[in-house]
Amino acid sequence: MSLHPALEAGKTAVITGAADGIGLAAAKIFRELGLNVVMADVTGRKLKQEAEAIGAIAVPTDVADRAAVEALKAVAIEKFGAVDVLMNNAGVGGGGDAFAGDDAWSRILDVNLWGVINGVQVFGEEMALSGRPGLIINTGSKQGITQPPGDTAYNVSKSAVKALTEGLAHTLRQTEDCQVAAHLLIPGYTFTGMTKRGPGGKPDAAWTPEQVVHFMLARIEAGDFYILCPDNDVTRAVDEKRMAWAMGDIIENRPALSRWHPDWKDAFAAFMEKS
Repeated sequence: MSLHPALEAGKTAVITGAADGIGLAAAKIFRELGLNVVMADVTGRKLKQEAEAIGAIAVPTDVADRAAVEALKAVAIEKFGAVDVLMNNAGVGGGGDAFAGDDAWSRILDVNLWGVINGVQVFGEEMALSGRPGLIINTGSKQGITQPPGDTAYNVSKSAVKALTEGLAHTLRQTEDCQVAAHLLIPGYTFTGMTKRGPGGKPDAAWTPEQVVHFMLARIEAGDFYILCPDNDVTRAVDEKRMAWAMGDIIENRPALSRWHPDWKDAFAAFMEKS
């Protein structure tokens, strides 16, 4: 597989949420490709251990803190001179529904949304104006598109990341001589610290983080903006139908989240069964 020029050996990647899951898998795979890697996370001890194991730089960082993200950039520039790949991957779950308290909502939005905004604004403009090939990859979620009930705060944060990344892609296209591309990573069910439930191993339905990163690299090479990952249980065709139904709520003026509305249960099932 050929690679984007920003992923060539000797280039530099900054990854947030890098101590576990997709971020850690990306750090390992980028190092295997010969990139310099700067790993950021709030979990300092584990971050340091994982970074040392692969020869990367560890920078404990709270992405919700703009000053901390600026310090992260300063370390990357001091060590390697420039940043070619920015992967805004840090995220948390467990925000709750629309009536959940302010603390839960603030935590989700501070990390999942403001963490990405901070990364984009601290790193992105300089990357765009550098004339160098680059990548900005923001980790979204299918929940930010189909909006399943239960964790509205998380859905809101990931919906906003989708909108931000779409707007970023347009801004980059409009920037003269810019060679930086934006991509929205939309993982399927992935076995990570955030999704793990109980003491057992990886469920059969889940992909590994490494599968997600390899899929991501292939779709970047193909030029995809929306990197919509399947998993071992849900195919792309099923995802596309669920997303089409969600948009149909607006177009057909159905009740909000009609997929989970008792009056629309049979209609949704029939829709999914159509070839």
